[in-house]
Amino acid sequence: MKSEKNNFTSIDEYIAGFPEKTQKALQEIRAAIKTLVPDAEEHISYKMPAFKVDGKYFIHFSAWKNHIGMYPIPAGAKREAFQKEIEPYRSAKSSLNFPLSKPMPLKLISKIVKFRIAENLEKAKLNSVKKK
Repeated sequence: MKSEKNNFTSIDEYIAGFPEKTQKALQEIRAAIKTLVPDAEEHISYKMPAFKVDGKYFIHFSAWKNHIGMYPIPAGAKREAFQKEIEPYRSAKSSLNFPLSKPMPLKLISKIVKFRIAENLEKAKLNSVKKK
C-alpha cells in the first residue's frame, strides 16, 4: 500500500510513511545500494526512492502493501547471467517484486545494482563514441 503522502522531498520522508516492517525492508535495500555505490545521489523520482551516479538514474524502488518493487532490472544478455535468480520475483518486463513476507534478497539486489551501474557506464561510452 502506498503511503498517503505523495510529495516526498527525501528518501527518509518516503520511508517514514510506511509501517515498521516495510520501513525495515526499504532501509535494507537503501543500505545495500549505498554500500555498493557510496557516491550515489539519493532522489525522489516518479514519487519513489531513486539513485543516480553521474547524473544518470540506475535504480528505483517502491513500497506496496505486500512487496517492494524494484525498477528497472538489467536488460538483454547481461540479465541472463542471473535469470534463474530473478525469475521468482519477476513482475513485469522491467520490474521485480520482493515479498514483504520473506527476507529481502540483498545478494540479488546487489547483483542488480552492479549490473545497472555497468549498463549505465556502457551506454555512456557508446554515446560518447556516437557523438565523435
